[in-house]
Order: sequence, then structure tokens, then C-alpha cells
Amino acid sequence: MPPALKASQKNDRAARRWGSLPPRMRVLYVTTYQRTGGWLAEALAADSASDVVLEEAVGFAAGVARLRDEIFDAVLVSHEPGELDALALADALRAGGSEEPLLILGQQSEADMTALALEANADAYLCVHATTTRTLIWLVARAIERHHLMREHRRLVQADRHRVEMERNEAERLLAQQRALVKDLEARAGSRDGQRTDAASPPQRPKLPPPLERHYRELLRAYVVMGSGSLAAEMRRLAELLAGAGVTAAQTIELHVKALALRRLHAGPFTDSSSTAAHRRESGTGTETQRWSERTCAVYARSQSHFPGSPF
Repeated sequence: MPPALKASQKNDRAARRWGSLPPRMRVLYVTTYQRTGGWLAEALAADSASDVVLEEAVGFAAGVARLRDEIFDAVLVSHEPGELDALALADALRAGGSEEPLLILGQQSEADMTALALEANADAYLCVHATTTRTLIWLVARAIERHHLMREHRRLVQADRHRVEMERNEAERLLAQQRALVKDLEARAGSRDGQRTDAASPPQRPKLPPPLERHYRELLRAYVVMGSGSLAAEMRRLAELLAGAGVTAAQTIELHVKALALRRLHAGPFTDSSSTAAHRRESGTGTETQRWSERTCAVYARSQSHFPGSPF
């Protein structure tokens, strides 16, 4: 296909508006020797609603070959029982991965053929004796628009799945890093305790009360959903509460990692009836919880200055 024609088609698609006729369409008409496309080309040329460039392919094999080598905006197939089976051609094209809009033209009534055409994955069936040129143009335009929306939807779904997978992997990586940090802090604390020469046994680290853990999980969930804008005061009070209760930095990180682990095991509290909101919260787990952890640790560090007796 010449580059100039490809560029022209691209510009035409960009210039068109949804719900309107495209200014130009390149259409392949698959027909037989007994029923050539001259009549159709004349009818389309007489209607000035859209510039339709009609190209012809005679026979089943010729139509498949043209579609394999070239790109068309739409395909029209003449259904001639005994000579050209448009239903079989539609099935073959769809099975081969063709996504061009395809309409079948025939002499049988639409009441008898529409269901068969749709079952063959064609976009529509038109009886040549009962339709008009303008109707044909509009149905072709609607089929082109529908296939464009289907391709765009598929592209967006794939891109969204890829983004969610990447962010989920990032969340797993961050969770593993935070768990490793907790283990490292615990190992260092155990090493210091082992080096003590004091006969008294080191004080046991107090276990965090369950209400505090639940409160932290609720704040983490609210942060993922709402962001930090409306939770600054709550985060500050939480950090002061942790510092005042003698919770160490290692315990704070451990609390955060535990909340994330429970969030992944019990996804219910983070979901609601809105699939869009739930999907946004799921995809934002990695980045949002990382920001939450960083902000909490920063506020916690500032709070330590008000509680010098707290272990760090």
C-alpha cells in the first residue's frame, strides 16, 4: 500500500467526528463475474455524503488475498449462493484474524439472512432490493466506528492490566524490602543485647495492643483511598501516640508491614461496590503505601523530640 494513501487514511480518521460520516472510506467489494461492482460504484459515486473509494475482488480466493496484503476501512461481500458464499467467507476471515468491518449484500430478504450473517461474525446484512445508498454508507460508517472502539478498548484493557501488574510487582518488592528492614533491625538489637555485660536481662519489647494495630490499618486504608490531604492531622496524632507509648522505629515499621500483609490476605476492607474505585485502590497499593510509610516515619521522627525517653 502506498505511504501516501496510508497517511491520507490516518489523517481522515483523525479528522472525523464520532457519530458522523467519515469524509473518505476505502472499501473492498468481493463479488463474482456475473455480478460485478460497477452498479455499486456508480451508486456510491452519485451520493455525495462521503467519498467512497470502491475496489473490487472477484472470487473467494482473490478477496482473501487482497485482505491479506492490503488494508481497507471496510469489506462488502456479495452473497451469491452456489457461486460465492459470503457467510463462509466471513467465517474464514474472522478465523484468520481479520478485523475489518464486513457487510454482506444479497438478494434474499433481511429477515431471512440477518441472523445468519451475524452468526458468521459479519456486521450486517443488506438486501440490495430494499436498501438505499445512504443507508449502506451509514451502516458501513457505523461498522468502522464500532471496530475502532473495540480495538481501542482492547488496547486500553491490555495497557491497564500491564500497569496493574507492574504496580503489584512494585508493591511486592517494597513489602519484601520492609520485611528485610524489620529483620535487620531485630538482628542488630539482638546483637547489642548479647554484648551487654549487665547481669539483668534486657527488657522485653512490649507487644503492640490490637486496638492500635486496627487503628493503623484503618488509617492506612483511608490513606490509600483518600490520599494524604485530609489525613495530615490523623497521621501526626498517630505518630505522637506511637512515640509516647514507647514504640520503637523497628516496631513502627513492623506494624506497617503487618498491616500490608493483612491487607493482602483480607482484601475485603479495601473493596466496595464501585469496581473503578476498588481497581484504583488495588493498583495504587505500591506507591501510596510507600508514601504513607515515608510520611509516618518522618512525622514519627519529629515526634521523638517531644518524647526523649522513647527508645529508638
